[in-house]
Amino acid sequence: MKQILLIGFGGFLGSIARYLVSKLNIVWQFYNIPMGTLVVNIVGSLLIGFFAGLLAHNITSNENLKLFLITGICGGFTTFSAFAFENMQLIQNGHNVAAIIYISVSVFLGIIAVIGGLVLSKSFI
Repeated sequence: MKQILLIGFGGFLGSIARYLVSKLNIVWQFYNIPMGTLVVNIVGSLLIGFFAGLLAHNITSNENLKLFLITGICGGFTTFSAFAFENMQLIQNGHNVAAIIYISVSVFLGIIAVIGGLVLSKSFI
């Protein structure tokens, strides 16, 4: 039960943070690409890489902390379903090039961000 509450509380915090960052869509537009979701997913990828790297090399880390940070906060913060829905909307609205750019940039930067998070975590070990 404790683990479920840790995941739920982390997800609660991550979801609120995602909502706040997603407001970037209102103030920051680039070629119809949903910048809020893009930023959320790249930052979330960086964080999950950082947390995974930090916890993998930390002897004192425990499963509860991993559940709270990675499954809870990062899981609640990032959003593949919104990413998929936004791409579907771009395609339906005839913005095929924007959809291709959004998909490509999201995947490429997401992987680079995870690697960056892992590298960054080594400086904290």
